[in-house]
Amino acid sequence: MHPKLWLAMFIAAVGWASGGIATRAAFNEGVGGWTMIAMRALIAAVLVGAVMLAKRIPRPSRAVVMFGVVQAVFNLTVPYIMFTFAYDEASVGFVALFAALIPMATAIYAHFMLHEEPLSVGKLLALFVSFAGVAFLLLSGDSGLSDGGRPVLAAGLALAGVASIGYAGAFAKRNAGEYHPLMITGLQFGIASVALVIAMFVIEGAPSDVTATGWWLIMVMAVAATFMPFLIYFWLLERISATEASLIGYMVPLIALVGGLLLLDEQLQTGIIVGGALVFAGLVLADQQSRRASRSAAEVRRLGRFGG
Repeated sequence: MHPKLWLAMFIAAVGWASGGIATRAAFNEGVGGWTMIAMRALIAAVLVGAVMLAKRIPRPSRAVVMFGVVQAVFNLTVPYIMFTFAYDEASVGFVALFAALIPMATAIYAHFMLHEEPLSVGKLLALFVSFAGVAFLLLSGDSGLSDGGRPVLAAGLALAGVASIGYAGAFAKRNAGEYHPLMITGLQFGIASVALVIAMFVIEGAPSDVTATGWWLIMVMAVAATFMPFLIYFWLLERISATEASLIGYMVPLIALVGGLLLLDEQLQTGIIVGGALVFAGLVLADQQSRRASRSAAEVRRLGRFGG
């Protein structure tokens, strides 16, 4: 792979990882959770909408709008809420380990929603290893924070977010090819931002008391951690395979962990080290199974064409 592609993947990973760091910093600055979520989604929606206008994306059909509603709820609104408040209860590295389980959650949903993606014995073993890491992390009581935090609550919130994104991923795969990715992304942000802004006004009121630093951190969440990685990811998909692009998922938790240690004075505790190692071991096993299955499927298709 060309070095500039690796650089693009690294920049996207840094962007996504910066979201958790900026979120914890914004909580420390006194910014309300609902304000962060709503303003992040709204700013990102405006930026994505500008890209859609520039590319002259056509108006979506009613069926595509309905699909966008599902994705707006499960792929954006619920995860944003759950992960944002999880960062208020545990370190960036702690929450990032749960975010790394998203491919696993997608595989579980795909087993029931997609006939062509059953869970193999190898994937089940990978699931067992990763969730053993989660169990160890919770039993250790470590949260990565010096004041203790509330790791069980953080884990519950993060796992709810993971489950939501996993369903959205499997749902998207089931409907693959029926929509323009940029159109769906715009619909997600547009629909979610409306709902989240209303929730913000009801729960926390207008964001009139946010400091300049708080607004800067919200801009980091919206631009560096949301809009910019999204653009890079689509740019990468035009040049490399989805499997190669998925390597970004391995970088994000590691960058988030290091960033939390360096920028937020978080702690690298035993539970996070051992639990994280088991989670990543499971991810590697699952990735190997997926790549092996993809190669086998490609070989079957090749032989089929040869036989025809």
